[in-house]
Amino acid sequence: MWKKYLKIKEAADFLGVSELTLRNWDGKGKLTAYRHPVNNYRLYRIIDLEKFIEKIDKNKPRKIKVKLIENED
Repeated sequence: MWKKYLKIKEAADFLGVSELTLRNWDGKGKLTAYRHPVNNYRLYRIIDLEKFIEKIDKNKPRKIKVKLIENED
């Protein structure tokens, strides 16, 4: 069965960032963590992580190649 939630370490690995970065994003409201009802650990829904990645990809600046032409005067 596919897991719906990832622990903070797993989520950080999934996104390629540190656990501290996830904690900071949670504190700033950029990516909300759910709390385990028994131990209060941060949990992240996989669907939320995937949407977050899509949002970041859409906002990335696009790289374009520019060819400079020198004016011969």
